[in-house]
Amino acid sequence: MDELTPKDVQAALDALNLGIQIRFFANSTATSQQAADNIGCELGQIVKSLAFMIDGQPVIILASGDQRVDDKKLATLFAVGRKKVRVASPEQCVEIYGYAPGGVPPLAHRTPNLPIYIDDSLQRYEQVYAAGGAHNAIFPIKLDQLAQVTGGQFADVARQD
Repeated sequence: MDELTPKDVQAALDALNLGIQIRFFANSTATSQQAADNIGCELGQIVKSLAFMIDGQPVIILASGDQRVDDKKLATLFAVGRKKVRVASPEQCVEIYGYAPGGVPPLAHRTPNLPIYIDDSLQRYEQVYAAGGAHNAIFPIKLDQLAQVTGGQFADVARQD
């Protein structure tokens, strides 16, 4: 199955009329630290789009780059046992979400209407940066716009270390 590309993400952004353009970098932006270094922003402003399978159902968690997702909190949120919470495999990422790990965007997924949750910790920022569908593609977006265009619900899913 073919992967979707930044062109698919840009088309979705264009359809929303937000005037947002994907930025491409010579270096990888696949990790939050790489993305923050390339953009010159705080690590926490990077939006990680994390693909999970929860009790067999695909879910996207949009988490801050400086946070880790707590699988216990996800299990509680979905009223399932912790063993039912799994990170999607690379094959599932492409098959269900449309993109390889490290490039999964918060929108323009292969499977429409995926449940999306946005970690509360992102509310520290007005401006955030999300993956644009490839390991070197990022786009800037205001947090309120991100919530609006993804239909994401805010939830406390970050690990408290």
